[in-house]
Amino acid sequence: MASFVEISRYNLIPLSFTSLCGCPCRLLSNNTLSLSRSPTTHKLKLNLIFHGSEPLFRVRPTSIHVNRRLIPAVARAEPESIEESNANEEFNKGHVLPEAKDPLSELQDKSSQLRKRIVFGLGIGISVGGAVLAGGWVFTVAMAAAVLLGAREYFELVRSSGITAGMTPPPRYVSRVCSVICALMPILTLYFGNIDISVTSAAFVVAMALLMQRGNPRFAQLSSTMFGLFYCGYLPCFWVKLRCGLTAPALNTRVGAGWPYLLGGQAHWTIGLVATLISVSSIIAADTYAFLGGKAIGRTPLTNISPKKTWEGAIVGLGGCIATSVVLSKILSWPASLLSAIAFGILNFFGSVFGDLTESMIKRDAGVKDSGSLIPGHGGILDRVDSYMFTGALAYSFVKILIPLYGV
Repeated sequence: MASFVEISRYNLIPLSFTSLCGCPCRLLSNNTLSLSRSPTTHKLKLNLIFHGSEPLFRVRPTSIHVNRRLIPAVARAEPESIEESNANEEFNKGHVLPEAKDPLSELQDKSSQLRKRIVFGLGIGISVGGAVLAGGWVFTVAMAAAVLLGAREYFELVRSSGITAGMTPPPRYVSRVCSVICALMPILTLYFGNIDISVTSAAFVVAMALLMQRGNPRFAQLSSTMFGLFYCGYLPCFWVKLRCGLTAPALNTRVGAGWPYLLGGQAHWTIGLVATLISVSSIIAADTYAFLGGKAIGRTPLTNISPKKTWEGAIVGLGGCIATSVVLSKILSWPASLLSAIAFGILNFFGSVFGDLTESMIKRDAGVKDSGSLIPGHGGILDRVDSYMFTGALAYSFVKILIPLYGV
């Protein structure tokens, strides 16, 4: 049996327990780890001595005990007997003490990560903006691709060791089928105009597949799968209904009046497009202002689910979200009243916060920091769209129900 003590940076010294004697041992080398026994208490003392100097490292006597039947052991340090090949072999086995990182290299790593976040963030923003402006099948297919990737990440999180320790995950073939079903939901929403029948049918088929599997079906399998269909498939469909389903023209929008005829003219600027732009921009503002506010004045934790989020950051994020909604409502001339713009901003903020916390709870139970590594510097697709999960349904309900109902 052997363990190691680090004398210098990577000078690994084996502690040999093959030489045993009944009394405190003599110094066998200049660098010695001595183990001695008290004759009265039968307790051991562990000292690390360099070149015959005073003990540099001492273990408390109460921390090591020896049975009277055991032979007192002597730990002997023999740096001369270790060849470089043996040291390399032990190094490869994993007996390595962590090396302190150079501050300069850490700064370079952070700078590299920041550049990746900015570059890929701009790329994603431009791509999403183009898809939202295009609408129709372009927007729907882009949504379906994101849903497919997000569903795959979700079911991988469900199968992670942190979650499977307390439940039985669904079979892998069920996870893959559910991911495909989730990706088809936005397309079916655009084609049929609603998703209720498709979701009900998909849930029934998946439930039957789980119940008819070999072995003992578990409720945890059913619940995690049904939530996956709801979270990754059903909720994103409301963005398709919001962008492509609300086709009434936004006649008062000044931007639409000057929109090129080849790109659809003023008729291209519908209530759905304007509402989607305001909602997406408000979510981005909420996340950005909350992050900056938390960094600057954040002191009080918001919740244990995500310890880095603070009440101060949330309040700043709420203000930024409302301000963005009001400013864009003036530019795009929708909604008509200031009260509606403020209410729309508040709704978008709470939808984004609870969507973010829901995904954080899933990742915490899974024991991972990111849902995936698809986007360099950002993590997985769920890490980028978590704030949008519930917001689409809330925004659609606000536009479809509340505004016509109260006329604000």
